[in-house]
Amino acid sequence: MNIPHLELTMEELNQAWVMLKLGGIIIIPLALLAVIALAIMLEKAFVYWRYARLSGDLLNLVETYGFKWKDLEKILSGLDERHYYKRFFEVVISNRHQPSWWTESRAADEAKLIEESLARRLWALETIVTAAPLLGLVGTVVGMMRAFQVIGSEGIVNPTAVTGGVAEALIATVVGLVIALVALFGFNYFSRLQSVTMDEMERLGTRLIDNIRLDQQENSHETA
Repeated sequence: MNIPHLELTMEELNQAWVMLKLGGIIIIPLALLAVIALAIMLEKAFVYWRYARLSGDLLNLVETYGFKWKDLEKILSGLDERHYYKRFFEVVISNRHQPSWWTESRAADEAKLIEESLARRLWALETIVTAAPLLGLVGTVVGMMRAFQVIGSEGIVNPTAVTGGVAEALIATVVGLVIALVALFGFNYFSRLQSVTMDEMERLGTRLIDNIRLDQQENSHETA
């Protein structure tokens, strides 16, 4: 039952391979860009899923007025050491007995490091967005030059050679544009995710600072 479908799939793959081969030598750097873009996007997806997810328990606790620091430390202890929210919150916790301005400064420094980590290799995606269409354009020019060269030397005696040059030009252009589009969507998505993550971290950091000020105010009243 599934054999004809499998044969059809193999035939389609063979046709796609033949079409890519018609794209000429420029397909090789385009394929390299595609692999790099895919690897970056998979790595970013894993990082956000593994180290930048904010659990409901942690969110609800930080949003609670006057929460217990021990409860926060207990939740953080169950997170991976590389988890971004754990890194950020532990900086605040370790400096909570210092003046609030000191704690805010240290939290801002850690947030900057986290932002740089989240932005790592996004520049490569942005570069691929520009480079892939340009490489495709190079393939287009080379393919058209071949077609015109054949026409100039042989007239229209060898139409297959002419169409081969045109096919090379069109395939390189299409492949370059597809790679650029995928990289563009990936760049915009992860840039947006980075912005949302940092905004949420800043907002929750403000909640922690508010609780520090609340504790300091209560301690000052008890001392008085």
